[in-house]
Amino acid sequence: MTQPADTPPQDALSLRPLAAADWDAWYDALEVAFGEQEAPERRSLWRGLTEVDRSLGVWDGAVPVGSAGAFSFRMAVPGGAVLPTAGVTMVGVAPTHRRRGVLTALMRHQLDEVHERGEALAVLVASEPAIYGRYGYGLASWQLGVRVERSRVTVRRSAAERERGTELDRVRLRLADPARAAAACERLYARRVPLRPGMLARRPGWERLPLLDPPAERKGHGALQCVLAEDRRDGELLGYARYSTKVVWREGGAAGEVRVREVTAADPESCAALWAYLLDLDLTDTVVAENLPVDDPLLHLVSDPRRLRPRVSDALFVRLVEVGDALRSRHYAAPVDLVLEVADEFCPWNTGRWHLHAAGPNAAAACEPTDAPADLALSVRELGSAYLGGSSLAALAGAGLVRELRAGALAEAAHAFGWPVAPWLPHEF
Repeated sequence: MTQPADTPPQDALSLRPLAAADWDAWYDALEVAFGEQEAPERRSLWRGLTEVDRSLGVWDGAVPVGSAGAFSFRMAVPGGAVLPTAGVTMVGVAPTHRRRGVLTALMRHQLDEVHERGEALAVLVASEPAIYGRYGYGLASWQLGVRVERSRVTVRRSAAERERGTELDRVRLRLADPARAAAACERLYARRVPLRPGMLARRPGWERLPLLDPPAERKGHGALQCVLAEDRRDGELLGYARYSTKVVWREGGAAGEVRVREVTAADPESCAALWAYLLDLDLTDTVVAENLPVDDPLLHLVSDPRRLRPRVSDALFVRLVEVGDALRSRHYAAPVDLVLEVADEFCPWNTGRWHLHAAGPNAAAACEPTDAPADLALSVRELGSAYLGGSSLAALAGAGLVRELRAGALAEAAHAFGWPVAPWLPHEF
């Protein structure tokens, strides 16, 4: 593959940064690679959010045949720091140009740029998870989906509600126009970001994504709705839920569906109130949510968790671009003093031994190169899987992916890398 050029030769593939004028052709090629055509509203949103200076294309003559982009995110990590993170996106290769090194060239160029920018982390959502492990991305978070027979469950009252009694319940629910309520909802969302690893701080423009509601994508559902949970004493926003409903009439009556897009709550009472509302809407008998944290309170709020029919699927893949910076930027659940021998064929500056030291959960960590004997050996892929606290190093060792070189080191590392709250990616990108 040739180096970037203004006018690529007609008989060679050329990798070069995207020009704004080429966006439509570049995105057309991406849609072909994915075998789908997006609604105009969704395409317009992605066009507005595309960071052209972080987008790459491979051309065969004048025809785009490969693409990769990145968003300049900030992502929460264990301990509450919100770190600059490259959100890898819009990766595709034309079906006519597979297995010709196009994707590898794009990944190589992109990770070099992330390295030059000084971003310690890169993340992505994989359309095909088997692809990205060879580039050092490890599965770091899962998402929970539920499909609830609402007539078969009830929502338990919180301890605070039981103590005060329902007549003193401070949570008031109110329907609101999703667009008009968006600014207040975004402020609440922003306050929640540091509390859960994997959450993304939304930059200007990204507040449009949760409101995206193309009629062509509704699949029989009505328009997007928003219910607010407010403190009835002073009107403070405590939580919100975005959802849509589809009414289906059968012989026995209405059997509609509630599709839950998002539930964000600042405390247990507002969380319980919002789920009680969603599970009690007239003319419906099924509630569906596709993306919840795997430790979502809903699992414990309902009277019969089996009726949730929970299922888990892969979500966020994490790649440590700068091992030292990444490991000293998070906190650890317990004291840790280890030497990690890291293998990284794709980003060789990470390969070697790293001494990780932290005195405890609230202490700053140190991580520097060392020649000392290693305690654990693993690849950067497994380090990415464990980074947010969602995958246990002990489980990875059980799969033969982490090797213990000093007795006791694995238990120490698994405990320290864990985190009380499961990581979660709140939305697509």
